[in-house]
Amino acid sequence: MEVLSGLGLTVLRRNEEGKRSIEGPTLFYMIHCGKALYNNLLWSNWSVEALSQMVVVGNSFRGFEERLLAKVFHENYSYIAKVLEATQEEALPPHPRHLDVFNDTSVHRFPLEKLRDLPQDCWACQQEPVYPEEAQLEIIRNKSR
Repeated sequence: MEVLSGLGLTVLRRNEEGKRSIEGPTLFYMIHCGKALYNNLLWSNWSVEALSQMVVVGNSFRGFEERLLAKVFHENYSYIAKVLEATQEEALPPHPRHLDVFNDTSVHRFPLEKLRDLPQDCWACQQEPVYPEEAQLEIIRNKSR
């Protein structure tokens, strides 16, 4: 943590469950995180202005769409689903010796022009994501909330 702080990077001291709002251009390095973390991050920055300043390095959003039932994807991860059309996703090449690890990593950008092309009603719903208790979220929940 000291090394990262020494580089001028912000190190989070508490579990925000991915609900981190940005105040300017921000890179999120979220390799191999659960879908709920990405969904929460998008919700926390659900505006054309914020998303256009954000880059996410992490699991492929398109991969989520391909591997999940459409109903589950749209109901449980609605912010990923809504922004997918405006997402510029570029897959990173897998490591040649470790093809089974981090083989689904992509860089996600949200170009301003593409975000503006989304339907206006897309931005109207800003309800905080809620996940069923039985859902296997692949995240550690913040118990103090």
